[in-house]
Amino acid sequence: MELRDKFGRKISYLRLAVTDRCNLRCQYCMPAHGIDIVDRKELLSYKEMYRITRVLSELGVNKVRLTGGEPFVRKDFISFLESLSFNDKLDEINITTNGALISNHIDKLEELNINAINLSIDSLQRDRFAKITRRDVFLGVYDTLEKLEKSNLKLKLNVVVQSGFNTDEIIDFIELSKTKDIAVRFIEEMPFNGKGQREMKEEWNFKKIINLVNEHYSIVETLKDKKSSTSRNFKIPNYKGTFGIIPAFTRTICNDCNRIRITATGMFKNCLFDGGVFNVRDFMRNGASDDELKQLFISTVHKKPENGFIAEAARGNDVSESMSTIGG
Repeated sequence: MELRDKFGRKISYLRLAVTDRCNLRCQYCMPAHGIDIVDRKELLSYKEMYRITRVLSELGVNKVRLTGGEPFVRKDFISFLESLSFNDKLDEINITTNGALISNHIDKLEELNINAINLSIDSLQRDRFAKITRRDVFLGVYDTLEKLEKSNLKLKLNVVVQSGFNTDEIIDFIELSKTKDIAVRFIEEMPFNGKGQREMKEEWNFKKIINLVNEHYSIVETLKDKKSSTSRNFKIPNYKGTFGIIPAFTRTICNDCNRIRITATGMFKNCLFDGGVFNVRDFMRNGASDDELKQLFISTVHKKPENGFIAEAARGNDVSESMSTIGG
């Protein structure tokens, strides 16, 4: 048994949100006052998350990314990572974090063979970082970036390119890859900030970003992307690291999508842009067996939409939810 949709795509990658809570308040992700966080009883327990992951791994999911909110905000997150690391069917366990709470855990993450850390950082300027995140934690986050780069963990930087905020720092981020073994990834801004789409003066899409880079560097090498890669990847000759662009909003990466998502409250999503297909949490709490869970996952994945535009149209363009709720 394996997870395949009706377009023949094999699903092997789960994005699992461990919490909807976050210690930052990034403008493109949630309103300044935060979001209405759910009652703790509504969140999946670690035991439930472990079970979901185990069942999915028996259906061929071999890569898990833990997101939030901010995963390190949730109590006992490291213990959960320890239990996940015993699942021998998982080839990769990755974490997306804002870096504000992780620095004391880096040794432990290496010990647990965590594969990669995606660090969300949208500015290299302290004042601007504080303006975007509404918190003054830049120095700690940058210190964490440097510690992670020296560790055995693969490090990717996630930079949401925001019109009117940080487009003048695109080259600065690429320059970080000159001496650091990192992969900088520029992400097209998405409309999920908890109150509908933000007014943008200009759309910084894939094309606009790569045109800016080409104007600045005489040679930009195009790298061969892995199948199902979410980014188009590049390198400046002789630079230690790489950079990529994730066309998250223009959605030119849907063709070989191998991902599913489960939110912190157990909502199963075939696509970032769908409204959620069913609640795994309720199904388990109503006594579902592992076999029933498998059958549900198989039949649901079969209905995965061809791309994000079809998924969005099916939900009626309601994009007033927060990225923190969805799981980044």
